[in-house]
Amino acid sequence: MKKYVESEIRSHYQNLTKLLIERQLTITTMESATAGQLASLITDTEGSSAILKGAFVTYSNEAKIRQGVSAEVLDRYTVYSRETSVAMAEACRKAYNADIGIGVTGTMGNVDPANSEASVPGQVYFAIAMRDGSSEAGVLTTSYYVELAPQPTRLMYKLAVAEEIYEVLMEKLAE
Repeated sequence: MKKYVESEIRSHYQNLTKLLIERQLTITTMESATAGQLASLITDTEGSSAILKGAFVTYSNEAKIRQGVSAEVLDRYTVYSRETSVAMAEACRKAYNADIGIGVTGTMGNVDPANSEASVPGQVYFAIAMRDGSSEAGVLTTSYYVELAPQPTRLMYKLAVAEEIYEVLMEKLAE
């Protein structure tokens, strides 16, 4: 079982934020399961206002729809799906014209009563939409799925998801 350490995750996001500042890459998030934790980690580093263009906390389906996620995507694939995470990443990136958009949805420690048929604790979907000069559309979006072991607190669930996203984003930035 992977162990997540809060101080290490915070340090990773400090490094990520400094790297984005250095490369002058802007970022935005649309967060459901993490409820703004990613944006919070990014803004813990001085100078982050140069790269974080804004962020959405879209905890409800209604909020996701209001911020550009198609109701049809939610109806067809459920709120907990790769397709929803992709729609979230693309909608927030587009809304702020950012270089990077991150969408994250999933279920933390308990079943979501509003979406119980699709809610499985520990299952998280996230997507990263990045400007890509080599693609025709100019944006490349990739989705990911992770199953988290039970965590001791909701904060640790959020930080665990943040660490999973950090690892993938750093790989993408190294390409």
